Amino acid sequence: MKEKTVVAVIAAFNEEERIASTINAVRGIRSVGRILVVDDGSIDRTAEIAEQEGAQVIRIGKNIGKGKALQSAIQYINEDIILFLDGDLGDCAVEAEKILKPVLNDEADMAIADFPKANRAGGLGFAKGLGFKAIKKFTGAEMKEPLSGQRAIKTEAVKGLEFESGYGLEVGMTIDVLRKGYHVIEVPVNMTHRETGRDLAGFAHRGKQFLDILRVILRRVFTDK
Repeated sequence: MKEKTVVAVIAAFNEEERIASTINAVRGIRSVGRILVVDDGSIDRTAEIAEQEGAQVIRIGKNIGKGKALQSAIQYINEDIILFLDGDLGDCAVEAEKILKPVLNDEADMAIADFPKANRAGGLGFAKGLGFKAIKKFTGAEMKEPLSGQRAIKTEAVKGLEFESGYGLEVGMTIDVLRKGYHVIEVPVNMTHRETGRDLAGFAHRGKQFLDILRVILRRVFTDK
């Protein structure tokens, strides 16, 4: 049987402090054959550092949002499996091997990272709750981590999808992949990344998440009619 090929696609925006450690951690995952960093209009040294660390880099001239940035990379992918990761994971990115394994073994078509409980109090759960309800409404599936961006997926499952432009990316992708009949699971990992607190910036971030997920719902409600 032909060995499956894997590309790690890392979304990054102004991650010069963590991108090197993230890349080095991903390099420690034996099955990953190529690392592709999508620099979403960073104004720091993210792209330069990523190249220095041996990753291939797609430079996007301006910040267009994670979803559209990742979609721009799909045309350059010929591998069997894509490992989507965020640039701020740092050393714990090596934990992505846990979500990659079931996809490599054909136990799932997409595996999503289930993070441990956050170290500090975050939001009130409105965005996460809306994501959970959206996925259940359109697919019947119940996902504990509807907003998790760390996921391994068979390339065939993502080809042809229209990625959401904002924070609705993950919810929209999960709904669309499930509706295409693919098998999706969640896998516990010991990952951490930059957390938002209960301050003005944190609530603004989660408010944007909520609105973007609401757009995902409305778009599919009107499309289904």
